[in-house]
Amino acid sequence: MCVFSWLWFLWGLHGLVTGEGGPCELMAGPVSGSVYQKGDIVIGGLFPVHVRAPQPETEFRDVRVNGTCSLFNQRAYRWLRTMVFAVEEINSDPHLLPNLTLGYLAADTCLAESTTLSTALTMVTGLQVSRASDGCQSAPAVPVIIGDVRSSSSMVIADTLGVFEIPMVSYLASCVCLSNSLKYPRFFRTMPSDALQARAMAKLLQLLGWSWVGLVSADDDYGRFAIQILMEELRGTGVCVAYHRVVPRGYREEEMREMVETIKKSSAKVVVTFIIDQDAKALLEEVVRQKITDKQWLANDAWVTYATLSVPQNIPSLAGTLGFALRKAEIPNLGYFLTQIHPATFSLDPDPFKQQLWEALFGCSLRVTFGTSEKPCLGSEKIAVGESTYADVSQLRATYKVYKAVYAIAHAIQDMLACSPGRGLLVNGQCPDVRKLHPSELSLYLRRVNFTTSLGEQLYFDENGDPPASYDILNWHVTQQGKVEFVNVGHFVSSEGLGGQFHIDMGRVIWGGGQGDKVPVSICSTPCPAGTRKAVQKGRPECCFDCVRCPGGEISNETGSTDCIRCPERFWSNSDRTDCLPQQVDFLSYNDIMGIILSIISVAGAALSAATFTTFFYFRHTPLVRANNSEVSFMLLVSLKLCFLCALAFIGRPVAWSCALRHTLFGISFVLCISCLLSRTVVVLVAFRSTLPGESVMRFFGPVQQRLGISICTLVQVLICVLWLVLAPPHPAERGVRENRGPKIILECDVGSVVGFGLVLGYIGFLACLCLLLAFLARKLPDNFNEAKLITFSMLIFCAVWVAFVPAYISSPGKYTVAVEIFAILASSYGLLLCIFAPKCFILLLRPERNTKKQLMAR
Repeated sequence: MCVFSWLWFLWGLHGLVTGEGGPCELMAGPVSGSVYQKGDIVIGGLFPVHVRAPQPETEFRDVRVNGTCSLFNQRAYRWLRTMVFAVEEINSDPHLLPNLTLGYLAADTCLAESTTLSTALTMVTGLQVSRASDGCQSAPAVPVIIGDVRSSSSMVIADTLGVFEIPMVSYLASCVCLSNSLKYPRFFRTMPSDALQARAMAKLLQLLGWSWVGLVSADDDYGRFAIQILMEELRGTGVCVAYHRVVPRGYREEEMREMVETIKKSSAKVVVTFIIDQDAKALLEEVVRQKITDKQWLANDAWVTYATLSVPQNIPSLAGTLGFALRKAEIPNLGYFLTQIHPATFSLDPDPFKQQLWEALFGCSLRVTFGTSEKPCLGSEKIAVGESTYADVSQLRATYKVYKAVYAIAHAIQDMLACSPGRGLLVNGQCPDVRKLHPSELSLYLRRVNFTTSLGEQLYFDENGDPPASYDILNWHVTQQGKVEFVNVGHFVSSEGLGGQFHIDMGRVIWGGGQGDKVPVSICSTPCPAGTRKAVQKGRPECCFDCVRCPGGEISNETGSTDCIRCPERFWSNSDRTDCLPQQVDFLSYNDIMGIILSIISVAGAALSAATFTTFFYFRHTPLVRANNSEVSFMLLVSLKLCFLCALAFIGRPVAWSCALRHTLFGISFVLCISCLLSRTVVVLVAFRSTLPGESVMRFFGPVQQRLGISICTLVQVLICVLWLVLAPPHPAERGVRENRGPKIILECDVGSVVGFGLVLGYIGFLACLCLLLAFLARKLPDNFNEAKLITFSMLIFCAVWVAFVPAYISSPGKYTVAVEIFAILASSYGLLLCIFAPKCFILLLRPERNTKKQLMAR
């Protein structure tokens, strides 16, 4: 592109030197035309009066002189005429540049880098030839250029014109990449940098809760840098990008269709754009064609007030569009100036664009020949303010930036004229000679310019050539007549160190996507309710997540929580996981249904033991009671009663004495019980062996010996319990405080010494197994009342209960562990009581005829 432009430039230089080409035919580059007014200082201007450039001759077989651009742009021509208006206004001002006349040289760039660069080179080298009323004249080299409209072409010009030290003042190039004083030291602009607009868009997305958005950008430096800044601003804010598509150059139909299909299919309801007006026109034509009406468009400043888009067929898709626009201004007398055009003056006017404007406005032709079907212009047509894009002065935004650019140059020249020797900005304080103005000198004074416009706005350039910035927030309202009205609903003003001050009147906003007065929802996942947390879906942006219920002991009391908060010590989460409640102290109490049931069973067992004791005592002189060693039977019944009663010690709030009592009473009473059974088993076994001739073993197993054996066995358990209580006694303990394992704090008895507890249980188990073994050996001894069988059954029940107790005890939660232990005590106690004493009580009470010595001795 640059090689092509330089070739055009060199060919124009050759034509000027050699005189080739007729008068007024030399144009240094394929430009469509220019407007020239001489003056002491001539300001250059670049405007895309047409938006389609001619195709270059790539084979270089000939030179295209005065190549024709197409698609007339009324908006850009208004900008050109505003430059002319500003120059004429300054020239008529007696206070600003009173002894100096400004001129202008404004040219068409055709919205292409190639024509823009070649036109700029033509301006700065003075090769531009313009038609005048008195023939042809060569315009002088311009010391400054206003333009360009596009960031990409502005970069190309700034790089190229660096050789000539020519300053540029752009009115619409907003790429943040141009805010680099080292790379572009002579670039200035009255248009704010996109960094501010991107920051404002990011803040708006956060404010409205739009966390799932689509991005569309232009395929140039403006679009690329703007989107990059926006994504940096969105990082860490919770706003995610559903897709990012680039408007293809040339607007190829297939690519445009695919891009719009992506927008249509996406679940993102908000579309953020960074595109120029022509890109927006091509994009939205396809949007309307695919009948997309459920999107909220967030427009950038380049097209939010583009009247061409606000036609009736676009309203269903674009109504409610929200966007950022340059601050609007009213320029006095501009509307009148723009409308003072008439075909009668075209032959004397050096402006080649007026005829095209007239034909575009009224759809007629000023050059109708015989036999053509074109509508001829009558000449009676009149341009009215506000009835066309060109004459619309209700939304002067970019136009006002052109106006300010001209005044910035004028004030810089004014500062040069007002320079006092020794206080200038040149070397050694020298002042510049305005009549022999050097572009680099103008750059110095442009950097120091600081003035207030006639509209009361202050203008200056910072170290990067950027102006102070602010934006209006516009909303597309549809009037009752079906027309679009751009309504100001807020503003965003840059603020040093604060990132900007944001204000929007939500009550005035009409939302897009058919929502009306309801803010559209654009999220990937519904916010997690209180009691849950976000869990990011694998391989997807952070805005797409699942809601996971907080675990027990943790809460989230806000919507959209990313983490659950752990409850403090002695607190637990409620069932909804939204609040921490004090943990309840839980233990097996007499008020619980389970506690009541176990208490009744325990008391019933003790009562049954007492009843059995009473029965045996009443029948103590009968053969059946005397044959079963009544003294040991009474001891056994007392021990069983203690076993039943010790279960009550496990119920109730654990305290130090109850913890010590429940385990020692349990251990001693069961050892006493099993010791009695063991003694009776041994007696039965020895009794039958002592009947053999010459045997007198029974003398070693008399009542005294039995009492002694029972006492010794019990004393061993007592000694174990005493040592246990002295060294590491059981004590109350809380389970579930530090671990936060449940909504309740389990109050229980800690065994203290595991070894002591193990010895107590182990000793009981040893005696039980020994008793079971001996009873098993004596089970077949011939006797109608063989107790060995009964003891065998009772010991089998006892062992089965306590073997099953171990896994049940370990797996039972909270107070149910105590209930399992009580159940084991009661089940084993009932097993012993019923298996051993039930048959005897049956005979004593219901079959007294069998309670005789004859029946006992029968085989």
